[in-house]
Amino acid sequence: MPESLISPGILQRENDQSFITRQPIAVGAAIIGPTVKGPVEIPTLVTSYSQYKNIFGSTIVSGSDVYSYFTSIAAYNYFNNGGDSLLVARVVSGSYTSAVSTAISSSISASLQPAFVLETISKGTIMNSTGTEDSGGSLISGTLDNLRWEIATSDTASGTFTLLIRRGDDVTNNKIILESFTNISLDPKASNFISKVIGDYTQNYNSTNNQVEISGSYPNASSYVRVKSINNLTPDYFDNNGVAKNQYTGSMPLIASGTFGGATGAIGAGVNFYERINATNTQGIVSANYSNMVALMSNKNDYKFNVLLTPGLYNTDYSARITEIINNTQNRGDYIYVVDMVGYGSTITSVTGQANSRNTSYAATYWPWLQIVEPDNGKNVWVPASTLIGGVYAFNDKASEPWFAPAGLNRGGLGEVIRAERKLTSDNRDTLYTNKVNPIATFPGIGIAVYGQKTLQTKASALDRVNVRRLLIELKSFIGQVAETLVFEQNTIATRNNFLAKVNPYLENVQQRQGLYAFKVVMDDTNNTADIIDRNQLVGQIYLKPTKTAEFILLDFNILPTGAEFPS
Repeated sequence: MPESLISPGILQRENDQSFITRQPIAVGAAIIGPTVKGPVEIPTLVTSYSQYKNIFGSTIVSGSDVYSYFTSIAAYNYFNNGGDSLLVARVVSGSYTSAVSTAISSSISASLQPAFVLETISKGTIMNSTGTEDSGGSLISGTLDNLRWEIATSDTASGTFTLLIRRGDDVTNNKIILESFTNISLDPKASNFISKVIGDYTQNYNSTNNQVEISGSYPNASSYVRVKSINNLTPDYFDNNGVAKNQYTGSMPLIASGTFGGATGAIGAGVNFYERINATNTQGIVSANYSNMVALMSNKNDYKFNVLLTPGLYNTDYSARITEIINNTQNRGDYIYVVDMVGYGSTITSVTGQANSRNTSYAATYWPWLQIVEPDNGKNVWVPASTLIGGVYAFNDKASEPWFAPAGLNRGGLGEVIRAERKLTSDNRDTLYTNKVNPIATFPGIGIAVYGQKTLQTKASALDRVNVRRLLIELKSFIGQVAETLVFEQNTIATRNNFLAKVNPYLENVQQRQGLYAFKVVMDDTNNTADIIDRNQLVGQIYLKPTKTAEFILLDFNILPTGAEFPS
């Protein structure tokens, strides 16, 4: 159709204005720490506590007792208080490997041979389920943490079969199916090829280049297993008449079930949990075990989050590792680090001394330790404050906004806490707050609550408050993502106006939601001169007046004599 009229007539044009503006990437919290099971040194995103438990487990037997890692307790608290997404980076002590399935048999040349082999994504001996079934179809070695597989259907006519991934502790008459893959095949040319459907990626952290390296052809769609190998491919399974070729029908897996085994890596003896963690044993881990994930999480492009937790590390005994984390945090500039200063049983003098050894607006600390009911084994246990602060932030963001103070009786309540390690007096709270430690206060008849929101910045400024630092993180995240869309665009007024058209309404919205008193965005000829443009630069200046919180409320009660008039 012509785009202009030369002779009289009608020109009808379509203007598609339905393009959706790209929304900012939503990010949540991240935790680095040990877990019961799961991928080792591969940051993994989970969006619910049930998903966390399926992938990373909840409780572990050590000696004659049952324990939970701080990581699991923090994940439960985070999701239970409204958290949306959590990036979990598992650390371990020693070498861990995956469990491999026993041979999945097929009938070829009148003999049984393996058709394909599966491997667990989770690592450690906890994944081993190899053993016999009892009369009820229960695995003697089956647990809620390991797996079993089942070929539920196998059809030689269509060349397809169904694979079930079951929980290790189920029974034949009451299967707990974690994942189901139907109508999959061994034909590498087919869209339902088993490796395409389930995935065959193997991921390993390479400390030399500080990257997660991937081998394999297809991303893992399963949360539990990957295809390790296929021994009998069936390319072009059907002949020209659409009939299965005889040479391939024997390659189909038989209807059967099986187990996994051969994994290595287990929690050792003499592990210190809860209040017993110390300088040489924090939940079976030492400082060096954290180094790879601390380094990896410095990668701003691949791993997005706005709060980082490392419950189990504390400044007194793990100063070098925490220094690395704080340096990463300041270099990235897009999250706040909730850090513990001391172990259980420390004094106020000790915790304030440790806090004063740090100076950054990108970290905050809370004290004292807290006693809670462990969510998965019901025991009363002591945990460092950082274990619960992720949940406080999550509730704050759900109930209000990130730029509100995650503190006080309205948003800083800790209803799940039984008691604090120490009931702080008013003078104690004054001492802690003066020294950049956010006190966790006990109010008789009311409860326990976070009663401070200072960062570890020493110099007095707006950024010595958590709500302002988190405001800046939120704004930088959104505006940075808008700016990314302008890279390699023409350096013209139209491009600048495009930026302003997105940023100004967003900041107006933040102002209406009580995040800012005022703001101004400048991106015009005044800061984009000919010299700037010739250097292929586009400059924007953003001026902000963040709102402040009312932390010190003064109420004057004036007693007047009878007959006196109230001041107008």
